[in-house]
Amino acid sequence: MIRLKTSCLLFCLGLVACSESTTPAVHKEQNKAQVTLSNVHQDIKVLASDEFAGRGPLTEGETLTINYLAKQYQDIGLVGAVNGDFLQQVEMAQLTPDQNMKLSIGELSFNAGSDFTARTQQIQTSIEIDNSDVVFVGYGINAPEYQWNDFKDIDVKGKTLIVLVNDPGFATQDDTLFTGNAMTYYGRWTYKYEEAARQGAAAVLIVHETAPAAYPWSVVESSNTGSKYTLIDNNKNASQIPIMGWVDVEAAEAIFNQAGLDYHQLKQRALMPDFTAVNLNSKANLTLNNQITMAKSNNVIAKLTGSESPNEYVVISAHWDHFGTNETDTGPKIFNGAVDNASGTAATLEIARIMAKMHQIKPFKRSIIFANFTAEETGLIGSEQFANGDVIPTKQMVALLNIDGMNVLDGVDYILQYGKGLSEMEDYLAKAASAQGRTVKMDPRPQNGLFFRSDHFSLAKQGVPSLLFMSLGDTDPDYITHKYHKEADDYSADWSLGGVEQDIELLIDIAVQLANNGDWPKWKAESDFKTRRLQDRPSHN
Repeated sequence: MIRLKTSCLLFCLGLVACSESTTPAVHKEQNKAQVTLSNVHQDIKVLASDEFAGRGPLTEGETLTINYLAKQYQDIGLVGAVNGDFLQQVEMAQLTPDQNMKLSIGELSFNAGSDFTARTQQIQTSIEIDNSDVVFVGYGINAPEYQWNDFKDIDVKGKTLIVLVNDPGFATQDDTLFTGNAMTYYGRWTYKYEEAARQGAAAVLIVHETAPAAYPWSVVESSNTGSKYTLIDNNKNASQIPIMGWVDVEAAEAIFNQAGLDYHQLKQRALMPDFTAVNLNSKANLTLNNQITMAKSNNVIAKLTGSESPNEYVVISAHWDHFGTNETDTGPKIFNGAVDNASGTAATLEIARIMAKMHQIKPFKRSIIFANFTAEETGLIGSEQFANGDVIPTKQMVALLNIDGMNVLDGVDYILQYGKGLSEMEDYLAKAASAQGRTVKMDPRPQNGLFFRSDHFSLAKQGVPSLLFMSLGDTDPDYITHKYHKEADDYSADWSLGGVEQDIELLIDIAVQLANNGDWPKWKAESDFKTRRLQDRPSHN
């Protein structure tokens, strides 16, 4: 078992319990235990306090957070899922690219930050791109299920690729092309780097445009010029693309003009399935120098052991981390992340309390895992480590329910669904929502691809059917503009937590069904997720 720090325990004592919500109970008979909102208030208050300093990985805030969570799970009566311990160590590298670099393409020279960004996940102090051929490969997509391959008839080994952001469906708003306005994984920048690596490319530069990216260039610059974390494999991440980059659209236009080509015309051509890559008749040169620091963070993993099928697991998760504290000339700026994601972390604790009581009355047939992941905000790193199967093989995971920000205000008559037609978990969601008298409402911003941007996605890539529970800007229009990933995401004792209450009840409904019914939910759509699940469980599809 881990040792719990005295400072954490003292901090957690003596907190004043807040009043219970007066929100009418919805479908409580399914739970056989009521949500105690004073517990949720207290957990959010602790986790989002200034003492926890924004819960930054590798800081004292991490130590306080993981100790607090482990102590709560221990008090509930759960056991550590990591050989009896609650902590799963996550070894990662902190990579900080030197911004005193220049990108040259032909006769053009570009400045880091303002014109382009470049970083790597390879564990190398220096990576050089030397006279690499520059090729435009459209959207950089190879998707057999959509009869689409931007890499046909070209060998891109050692070359520098320029690719478009998002996917052709968004650009055309044609529902018959990919999934129209709703982003597929093929539109995510992560996929484009992964596919380019599989193709043997030396570098990828994604052309940034605000609408298809869903954020301005300032977000690209701030997210890619500082330190980033990555997991480390046995080969120092040599299978990753050497250079992961972005280029501003004006810089891209200049690169195409230099080759006597029109960027916007070629962008239109790239919308056709018969598009073939275009050589830009230029050479790329770049030297990327890295500062590398090895570090270790922790996931917190707790377990209720099933009575009949203890090696089959329903997983309930939320990331514990946020952005920590930034030191400025005017003093420290603490990013407390009360909604994102102290609320989701507090919900996993309350669900554990309720389900532990239910388990005492009538044990669940399957085991329940409660997982709080590290480093979600820096690239889903903790969940990726968990998805490697070191604690539990993915073939033994029935499904994942992931919480990333809750409705801390009053209850609503709907539940948001992220992704459409992906898996049978959507049927479980619809049934549980109907039992509460709620409807399923589709993600109002499908073009942002939120299904591919939270911890459940690490498990989905390994074939585990997953649901995302996220409520950020849909009930509080001010949240995204003024609080999301900002200092203002603070705890309030005035929150009713009516939305938290109803979503906890809904999550428990789904989890209890899966814990007892023997079902193995399936992927509906043909996808890499379904293919991966077939590898693990060929007899269940």
